[in-house]
Amino acid sequence: EEEFKWLLQEEVHAVLKQLQDILKEASHRFALPTSGSGGAVKQENFVLSTSGTDQVKGVMTLQGDALCQADVNLKMPRNNQLLHFAFREDKQWKLQQIQDARNHVNQAIYLLMNRDVNYQFRTGLEVLKLMDAVMLQLSRARNRLTTPAALTLPEIASSGLTKMFTPALPPDILVNFYINLNKLCLTVYQLHVMQPSTTKNFKPAGGSVLHNPGAMFEFGSQRYEVSHVHKVECVVPWLNDALVFFTVSLQLCQQLKDKISVFSSYWNYRPY
Repeated sequence: EEEFKWLLQEEVHAVLKQLQDILKEASHRFALPTSGSGGAVKQENFVLSTSGTDQVKGVMTLQGDALCQADVNLKMPRNNQLLHFAFREDKQWKLQQIQDARNHVNQAIYLLMNRDVNYQFRTGLEVLKLMDAVMLQLSRARNRLTTPAALTLPEIASSGLTKMFTPALPPDILVNFYINLNKLCLTVYQLHVMQPSTTKNFKPAGGSVLHNPGAMFEFGSQRYEVSHVHKVECVVPWLNDALVFFTVSLQLCQQLKDKISVFSSYWNYRPY
């Protein structure tokens, strides 16, 4: 009983403090000034490329959760014509995945700070509930970075991203940016218009993170088929750090839960 009391009063708070420290580090990695601090977020440039092909090259400027500049060179396979697109100067593209992940981390920190060192935990169940709530936020934060949205091709075609570029993207080009684990990814789809006289069976593609050549869709009053897909990416080191912090924090939460559970089962089943 004394040992369990010590666990509730001392060790739980030590773990909560450790979790807070780790998650604050994770939150800092997202490099956004806290409200009111007024500090500008530093801009980072990333070169997007892939081994074995030079069809697409891109230079992206990331500022916190926003892509503030993008330069894309695309070599058209049909005629080797080189196309160049860049973000308009008045445009930024918000990466919702980063924004959401940061919000979940901050929610987890808020839950932990609500139980300061003076707070007295009365039961093991109370600690288990807190750990479950924190783990839920951390799992959601991690999932936002590891699981990009599955979009249909019409959703990509109608997204505001297509209107970000100057010169405007031609109608047979679609682009999509997303985060996958610790990587910033750019996918470029080249399309061809399906003629009404075509004998191909038209089967619109469903939602996917990455569509393959041959995927079909209807947009406006036109039917298209994907002819070429180019994916380029680069590692964003601080996203890697954040994912490591999430993993370590989830392990700490689970270890504390396991300890509490061992004591709780002892109290439930001890002989009288």
